[in-house]
Amino acid sequence: MTQPYRMPVVDLEGIAERLGKSGRRVEVLWQHSESLAFVARGREYRCEFHLNPSDEVMYVIRGELRLHSLQPDGTELVDVVPEGSAIFTPSRLPHSPRFDPDAFIIVIERLRRPGELDRFQWFCQSCGEFLHEESCHVDDYSTDPVGKAYQRFFDDVEARTCNGCGDVLRPY
Repeated sequence: MTQPYRMPVVDLEGIAERLGKSGRRVEVLWQHSESLAFVARGREYRCEFHLNPSDEVMYVIRGELRLHSLQPDGTELVDVVPEGSAIFTPSRLPHSPRFDPDAFIIVIERLRRPGELDRFQWFCQSCGEFLHEESCHVDDYSTDPVGKAYQRFFDDVEARTCNGCGDVLRPY
């Protein structure tokens, strides 16, 4: 007899508590079929823009999310998403979810297809000049590919140095 498929039921508040106590940034809820969901804890140093090959839905479990996005005309918008609210981000829109380390969100998106790359772009905080881009294929979110992209960038002083004004983006 075939076992029934048990759909995951998750305690978002409990996961936020565990992440807060452990110091970890992400807990993957599921990576199944074509769906990925994880709870993320805020990063005080987040300043890059993410270009995701899939749509994203972000729901604020605790705290407040300030979602920065770069519009096609080059302007930067900031949407403030309060606790208990959600926001949709279309694929390939450069966005930067910024929230405090004691804030938590759930992110739901599509698993990456073979060959799809997530891109992370940094810009000079003094003059706005493009600094650097990291890209990677996200095949298993539990390996913290976002954290690894940050680490590669912040470990590279040349990547953090602006060719326009000479300012160096400080590491976290």
